[in-house]
This record gives sequence, structure tokens and C-alpha cells, in this order.
Amino acid sequence: AAMRSRAEVDATLQTAKLNPAELLPVVQCLSFGPQAGGGECCLLQLEPGLCAELEAGRSLVIRGEKDEHAVLCSKDKTYDMKIADTSNMLLFVPGYKTPEELKADLALGNIIYSQIAGFSKNYWELRRCRPKLKKLRKLLMEDPYEGPDSRKDESTFSKYTTEDLLSLIQASEEEILHQLQVIDACKIEGYWRILDFDYEMKLLNHVTQLIDSESWPLSKVPLCACLEELGSLEPREMIEHILLSYGRKFVDDGEVFFEMREDKICRAIAQMLLQNAVKFNLSEFEEVWQQSVPEGMTTRLDQLQGLALVDKSSRPETIFLLKVEDLPEDNQERFNSLFGIRQKWTEVDITPYIQDLCAEKQTVGALLTKYARSSMLNGVKVYNSRRPIS
Repeated sequence: AAMRSRAEVDATLQTAKLNPAELLPVVQCLSFGPQAGGGECCLLQLEPGLCAELEAGRSLVIRGEKDEHAVLCSKDKTYDMKIADTSNMLLFVPGYKTPEELKADLALGNIIYSQIAGFSKNYWELRRCRPKLKKLRKLLMEDPYEGPDSRKDESTFSKYTTEDLLSLIQASEEEILHQLQVIDACKIEGYWRILDFDYEMKLLNHVTQLIDSESWPLSKVPLCACLEELGSLEPREMIEHILLSYGRKFVDDGEVFFEMREDKICRAIAQMLLQNAVKFNLSEFEEVWQQSVPEGMTTRLDQLQGLALVDKSSRPETIFLLKVEDLPEDNQERFNSLFGIRQKWTEVDITPYIQDLCAEKQTVGALLTKYARSSMLNGVKVYNSRRPIS
């Protein structure tokens, strides 16, 4: 395209019935540059916080395997990526001046010629989402660690380093490292592992028996003495790992101690008792459970949130294992499987099983409104599925 002259510009304005006096005196003429192909550029809409990340020289990473929906991660947050179409063509013009800049710089002469370097009809929109962490546990559960003298051939098992997990899990680095702590994973020879539940219970049992025989207070268990006493039975790093998983570490007068976490220990022992039975008579279970926990600990049903469910409608009442981590990660699928297990739920019962689905600032109530319908049953509000469960 030939460059427009001032006369051509004025003729165009007249045809468009525009009064030149109401316009800025400078005209910008746009033409397509030789390389201006469509679809060669991708636009990404960033919130100010993410923009600051990039400007500070940090990177953003797109994560996901071929069959997964891509997510974008900063150091500590995860975002869903969606394509947003625009009705107006978006043009990239390097060196383009905005009206504000032109007002400030009127001495530029009459016509500025700018080249369009590219264009796009859509852009990527980011929406903050929950990190997709379920897969983390699933990968590590492929080969739980059964202890140093396990009969398994360790050379063939699936091994995951931090790097591997960062490439496989759709979550930011901070969210992944935090989740590894939550699920009590430990690094063994550079690879992340989850302890096999029976092995974990064996370690916990060693520790609680030692506490009992030494008559230590549960609030102050000495690390050194535990390692000394139990080091001949199990690797020292495993003893320390179990203390870190089931206790809170503190230092007193230069020595490391652990305050044992009553709720977590009671919960683990309940899991051990429940996993061998389909259903358990509730009152019998409560009795056996209290007898099975270390001296000085008190069992309470609220320690079992998201682990076991009481069936109050059966006679006698029963309790059975239902672990929130075994349920689907997707909201609709989660509700489908819960309504498959039980048709009508009270808010108190269902909360531990949907709490982790709440997005930022979202309440359990808002989730229930979206995925369930409420009704009254014997004066109690209950929720059932909005759609028929197949």
C-alpha cells in the first residue's frame, strides 16, 4: 500500500463527515507489515500480580499432559486457561502512540506511519483455580515404601523426583511442596515416597510403645532418645519422619522434642481398625478404638472427619471408612459419587467431603446450592442430587 498523503487523509475525513478541528492534528497511518500473519501471536491477559512476577524476571509455566486441560502456574498459584474470542480484531503495532502520548508530543509532524506486526481474534484468559493435586498422591501410591527390608524389587518401582512431580502435576511449585507435607511424603534417596500404611503403623507403634515404657509425657518426646532406642529396629530417618508426621517439633534448651498430635494418632488407629471391616457397629467400634490408642489419649468422632462416616439410620448405628482422598477431584463427579453413596446428606455430614472443593472465598453453602437441592426431613435440612444418579 502506498503511503497516504495529507490530502488523501483530509479527503477520507470529509467522506466520513468528521470535522478535523475536533481531532488531534497528528494522523497515524497503519499498514500491514510483511510478516503480519494471523495466529502467530498469542495474547495472554494477566492480572497485575502476575504481570509484576514477569517484570521481576520470574517465569510462569504451563503444565499438563496431553490429555489434560492446560493450566498456568506462577511460583505459588494455579490458573485455568480459557480462550476468549473477541468481536474486534486485535492488532499489534510496535511503537504505536496512544492519544495521551500524542497530546503530550504534538511537534511530531503531521503523519506517522506505523506497521502492524500481527493480529489476533482471541486471547487466553486466566482464572485462578484449585491446584490439581489428587494425582500427586496417586503417583506416589503406585509404589508405597514398605520399609528397608521389603521384599519388593526396588529397581523397577516408579520413582519421582521433585522435578518429575513439577512436570506431571498441574499445580505451582509451592502448592506441590505444601501438599507433599500434607500427605506426609518423605524423600528417600532423592525420590518422593509415601509410606505404606501398615509400615507407617508399625513405626508409630514402636514410638508409642517407647513413650509408654519410658513414661514420657506425650507433650514432650525427646528425639535423641527415640533414635537411640529404636535405631536398631528401623532406619533413623524413618523414626524421625514418623515423629514429624505425628508430632510438632520444638527445641528446648538446645534439645529437639516432639509434642505428639493426639487427633492425628487417634485418626490413624481408627483407620487401621476400620479398613479391615466393611461396616462396624458404632458403639463396639468406639470401645475398641479407645482401648487401642496410647494411654492418656481420648478418642472423639470428630477426629474422623473426611475419613469415616457414621450411618445413623441403621439399627444399631454403624461406622464405615470413606476417605475424602479416594473421591473424584472434579466438582460434579464428586457430588455424583457422594449421592451414589447416600441419597440424602445433612450439611454436617457432607461438609468434610466437599470442603476441599471450595474455591477462594467460596463457602460450602454456595457449593451445595449449586450442586444439590435441599428439603426438610424430620425437621432437619437435607441435601440430595439435582440430577438423577445413574
